[in-house]
Amino acid sequence: MNIRGHESGPDSEQEPPSADLHAAEYVLGVLDADARHRAQERIEAEPAFARLVHAWEQRFAALLAEIAPVAAPAHVWPRIRTRLGWSPIEGGRGSLLQTVGFWRGATAAALATAAVLAVVAVLRPVPLPEPLPPPAPIVTAPEPAPPLAAAPVTTLTDDDGNAAYLASIDVRNHRVRVMPVPAAPDSDGRVPELWLIPEGEAPRSLGVIDTATAREIEIPDDLHRALAVGSLLAITLEPAGGAPQGVPTGPITAKGAIERI
Repeated sequence: MNIRGHESGPDSEQEPPSADLHAAEYVLGVLDADARHRAQERIEAEPAFARLVHAWEQRFAALLAEIAPVAAPAHVWPRIRTRLGWSPIEGGRGSLLQTVGFWRGATAAALATAAVLAVVAVLRPVPLPEPLPPPAPIVTAPEPAPPLAAAPVTTLTDDDGNAAYLASIDVRNHRVRVMPVPAAPDSDGRVPELWLIPEGEAPRSLGVIDTATAREIEIPDDLHRALAVGSLLAITLEPAGGAPQGVPTGPITAKGAIERI
């Protein structure tokens, strides 16, 4: 399986395998500031890498559609304006439109920024009574907001080294979100099942997943300690409904070790 199989041309053939993972992590929004800046430079300078980013945006578009708009607290927008060096209080329609244009340039995978944009997009200036203008408020500059934590991503590859799934690990909330590289269903009707294998222990099933859509899985209480560096995530093909007696019976189609949490 090749996650760049839809690309064609000499540029895409010369891209190293790590380019796909870099593009996927950029679209997911899990890169730190330096890595994200490097990815943006590659998008400008490397047409093949830009096409990979576009391909991942298309794959994740369905996931973004599932995210409901979130109303941000009233203090969020003044805090963002202050961090950008602007006045904390909105002064007029022209300034608001400039703000919307700025945030439209941000990536759709940055979900926290998208939530703020959804709120700003529906704001409209309210006409003030004439002739008296409102008094200028006294605003104390808020403390800078803490940076968003990046969720580590584990790549699950097939026997040929091609990425088949991306697993985003949320250790704090004991969850794993598995995103497949879309593939055709098994011709024998088998389904993919995700396993967590602690170092030196037997595989533990995390449930049946999908070959086309993402799924978020809550880790059982007795496996919280196994969501650690050194454990292995693996996927096998099992009968419909999952492996009998919780023991894997089918072939391993993808696997990857947890290297950071």
